[in-house]
Amino acid sequence: MSHAAVVVGGGIAGLAAAISLARTGWEVTVAERAATPTELGAGFAMARNAVAAFRALGFDDDTVGLLGYRTRAAGTWAFDGRPILTLADDARTRAAVALIGMNRRRIHHVLLERARAVGVDIETGLEVATLSAGAPGGAPAVVAGREADLVVGADGMFSAVRDALFSPHRLTYSGYSSWRALTARTPEVTTLRQFWGPHAEFGLIPVSEELTYWYGYVAMPSRTRLDDELAAARERFAGWARPVLDVMDATEPGAVMRHDVYHLPGGLPSYTHGRVVMIGDAAHGFLPTMGQGVATALEDGACIGLIIGHPVAAGGRLAPALAEFDAMRRPRSRALGRAAMATARIGAHLGGGRRQSVRNALMRVTPAGLVNRGADAAMGWQPPPPAAPRF
Repeated sequence: MSHAAVVVGGGIAGLAAAISLARTGWEVTVAERAATPTELGAGFAMARNAVAAFRALGFDDDTVGLLGYRTRAAGTWAFDGRPILTLADDARTRAAVALIGMNRRRIHHVLLERARAVGVDIETGLEVATLSAGAPGGAPAVVAGREADLVVGADGMFSAVRDALFSPHRLTYSGYSSWRALTARTPEVTTLRQFWGPHAEFGLIPVSEELTYWYGYVAMPSRTRLDDELAAARERFAGWARPVLDVMDATEPGAVMRHDVYHLPGGLPSYTHGRVVMIGDAAHGFLPTMGQGVATALEDGACIGLIIGHPVAAGGRLAPALAEFDAMRRPRSRALGRAAMATARIGAHLGGGRRQSVRNALMRVTPAGLVNRGADAAMGWQPPPPAAPRF
């Protein structure tokens, strides 16, 4: 007996979920509202949990190796370049904070190609105007006029699926906006480096032999309009450390984008409703200060197949599979959301004056073992084995 799923959203989370379901024998349609499936954004740091999730989707080591630039997190510096927390270059720490600098469009392209290769039907220009969640063991779900055994809500931070089913849970503006760009790489940019200042953070990481990704995350009223984004970023970060200024000097004005940063504090109270399961930013959209947005999107997507797709394809019931997904994914995502909030409070969201110097002094004496344990907690995730069906 075949099972049909509709994945709402053709971004990284949605494509990962579509691939994982198709690999278990489901018939999968991705409903994407854009005319062409694409990924907005510039780059990100792909941590080892994201790599583990990517491999769980069936990608081999050779493909992983071609995704981007293998590097590591080097630490955090004050806005003027003085070290706050530099990470040791020993084998244990390198393994804990290993990263692949990644162009977001590159990984989206790879996922899109694989989704098509495993038989996923990608339908573009499809708005989700109507949605009925159905009931496991009862009525099917209906989305955009299509019946489905399962609907995956993977339509991002401004999710139409979430608004339809969890309308009281609204997004919150963080008070911050983020510039992002890809620019020509300079030889000295070899690792992820982050700089903290009052109500601001700047980061840069190589994503290939030729390109560097950078972001500037700053306090700003929502919906601020700027005539020249690069000029505004340069003005905001004037007086910061030389690497910050150099990477902006190497940037073309047209390469800079900016978006206001919203989040969903605490995430949804449940990741399932009827035959609908929520993943990625649609389910838990947290602040970007832990760099775990793409990683958890890939984790969620892989787990859709492992925890729901596999046991149901083997004849198991949908209801316990959905419950298992919620029980496994929601606590982890909530923990990462809390960690992102805590990191924001001591990092980019911290005000000026003495608070900066006190924070910096405390972080300079942070034991390496504590850093490694924190990295393991966030990035040591491994995919679960395929769940057994429950009849």
